[in-house]
Amino acid sequence: INGTGKDGRITKQDVLAAMSGGFDTATVQGWGGTREQRREKMSMMRRKIAERLVAVKNDTAMLTTFNEVDMKPIMDIRAKYKDKFAKHHEVNLGFMSFFTKAVTEALNLFPAVNGQIDGNEMIFHDYADIGIAVSSPKGLLVPVVRNAEQMSLAQIEAEIKRLAIKARDGKITPDDMTGGTFTITNGGVFGSMMSTPIINAPQTAILGMHNIIERPIAENKEVV
Repeated sequence: INGTGKDGRITKQDVLAAMSGGFDTATVQGWGGTREQRREKMSMMRRKIAERLVAVKNDTAMLTTFNEVDMKPIMDIRAKYKDKFAKHHEVNLGFMSFFTKAVTEALNLFPAVNGQIDGNEMIFHDYADIGIAVSSPKGLLVPVVRNAEQMSLAQIEAEIKRLAIKARDGKITPDDMTGGTFTITNGGVFGSMMSTPIINAPQTAILGMHNIIERPIAENKEVV
């Protein structure tokens, strides 16, 4: 558009005149070099997930808190033992087993967070079935690690790997994803610093883990 205003500025009249004259659509192209559209039918699973998440947002009073933790001790342990761990247990030592074990210890101290509301009653669980959010070709799925409170780090890693492979191969079943008492989701794999994950109803809470970065921190009045 050629501006006719002061110092070549584009005026409203310039825009209206250009619109009335039409545009050369050959120069207006999208990522694929066209202006075409396409429709794809949503899968039943995607529709159900969308409906469920919207319902949870409408039916729960959600509060998100953010906390930072020093991951260096865990990273040091992992660096020291990961090779021996993988050789002995035939599964890699990731961070998720540490997160899961920490969660089960916390839920033992605060059982209400491991419970759920059912009408006018609270249901408390004497076990921790931890949902682990994993990406799959069908979207975000949350298979459940049963009785995680009884498992070792190696057992947790092996079970997460088994469920993740089932999700990736499209073999996950509804039984694998029902009955969890608490959920962990790890947005750190996408590089996110913070997020507000949606509660996996009827659970009471969800933990969102995020990326691990090095940054200067003050300890005892000194930057380390």
